[in-house]
Amino acid sequence: MPEARLGALPDGIYGVELERRIEAAAQAVAARLESETLPQAQLAIVLGSGLGGVVDLLDREPRVHIPYREIPHVPSATVAGHVGELVAGSLGAIGALVLSGRAHPYEGYSQREVTILLRACLQLGVRTVVLTNAAGGLNPEFDPGEVMLIDDVINLSGENPLLGPNLDALGPRFPAMADAFDPQLRASARDAAKRVDLALREGVYIMLSGPYYETRAEMRMLRLLGGDAVGMSTVPEVFVARHAGARVLGFSLITNKATDDVEAGATHEEVLEMGRIGGERLVRLLAELLPELA
Repeated sequence: MPEARLGALPDGIYGVELERRIEAAAQAVAARLESETLPQAQLAIVLGSGLGGVVDLLDREPRVHIPYREIPHVPSATVAGHVGELVAGSLGAIGALVLSGRAHPYEGYSQREVTILLRACLQLGVRTVVLTNAAGGLNPEFDPGEVMLIDDVINLSGENPLLGPNLDALGPRFPAMADAFDPQLRASARDAAKRVDLALREGVYIMLSGPYYETRAEMRMLRLLGGDAVGMSTVPEVFVARHAGARVLGFSLITNKATDDVEAGATHEEVLEMGRIGGERLVRLLAELLPELA
């Protein structure tokens, strides 16, 4: 379909324009890294609310910090708990790009916009993507502070970043999502959890658009649909990573109960506080796991 007729894409960021923005972001990051003695980036890690401590898993030197505002066409992260910078470094011989914080569609961006940076990282050679988020626990057996290995997703956000003309240079028109999360990576995560004595939950993550925490009726509905955790991010990143043929692994840090018997709804302050507490567990797991993922 000619791009001029795509009235359902009012942001104007699709097709040739989207490809141009991804290329510009990739070139800007590459230019900042070209003088550094870093290995080729193979791994990208996207950090959710309150999980900035994962950056400290990188080797101390060299590290390159690039604020999102200095990368063209990349929206800044404005929500508390999201630093908003790309940190390039290494895990031994493995080159890694850590996206410390993310912009969300509910901040006024399209899903195409919020995934430009990850797509730029994929264009720079990343082949394995680790996604993390803070999420409400729909499964009544899950407690705040626990870590859930994501085994599948349900997209109820009302959008997806692959809408519009396909970027053939990045991936196929109809990417398969039946095994969106790599089985071998999930097996490695389970093994790493055992080695660090971490009880690892597993389940389905559902994305809603936000920006509000779920009503009681929505909590009941989402649980009936098969959801174990719910949040407002991550799924667009899954789609663009799989579109590019990268392997994907995902974790949700359960920060609050999202069951309809809770006395009161969650607050962002409570989510951040539980993120700080439970985030230590996820960092411990990732410290054991990440060096194996290249």
